Amino acid sequence: MKILNLLRKIRTNLTPQPDQHRASYAQCGEDLILNHIFQALKIVNPTYLDIGAHDPKYISNTYFFYERGARGVLVEPDNELCRKIGKARSRDICLNVGVSVDAGKEADFYIMNSRTLNTFSKEEAERIAAQGVYHITDVRTVRLMTIDEIVKQYFPSAPNLISVDVEGLDYEILQSFDFQNFRPEVFCVETLTFTTRNDEQKRTDIIDYMLSKRYFLYADTYINSIFVEKNAWENR
Repeated sequence: MKILNLLRKIRTNLTPQPDQHRASYAQCGEDLILNHIFQALKIVNPTYLDIGAHDPKYISNTYFFYERGARGVLVEPDNELCRKIGKARSRDICLNVGVSVDAGKEADFYIMNSRTLNTFSKEEAERIAAQGVYHITDVRTVRLMTIDEIVKQYFPSAPNLISVDVEGLDYEILQSFDFQNFRPEVFCVETLTFTTRNDEQKRTDIIDYMLSKRYFLYADTYINSIFVEKNAWENR
């Protein structure tokens, strides 16, 4: 009987305990996958940089963690959406800027009638509009910061998670990131082009680039790819 009780106790300790509040807010459950990774890495309340936040909760990769006490920085170039985020997530910092490879400049920001598609890329905005379902409703001038500037200014070291969803400029932003000095444990990056014609394409160039920076592809939800830093995972 003592042996049986001991085996039950061991099994309980090895089995992940149910979380009564494990509702996903992300588009395809990415936040639950991210949570599993951070549990494996023994990171409690991960810090995050959410580039292209859009909404406090809806299709958010980071609200799951905010709800549990974590905090970080969200980047949202749409000033109306940024105000909404600031009201709903008071512990977080929401920057009303765009992320670019060039510091100290401004750029045109294209507002679409579906704001999940807002973008700094004129080419991307016009490509989407040409499909006939969505259209450009406004063009605004927005201040730019580099991703490295944000990390240096708002984090004591690299955030545990960087989430990137910027409609067409994800690859350029990743290319501008200082991987030598900053090693976030996890990246979640949109790696699928948007289309209304069922001819979407997977951005294998983004995946290949992250692999070249000593990250491995932990999971892929088709829309988003989740990368984990190799050394952090091997030393968990």
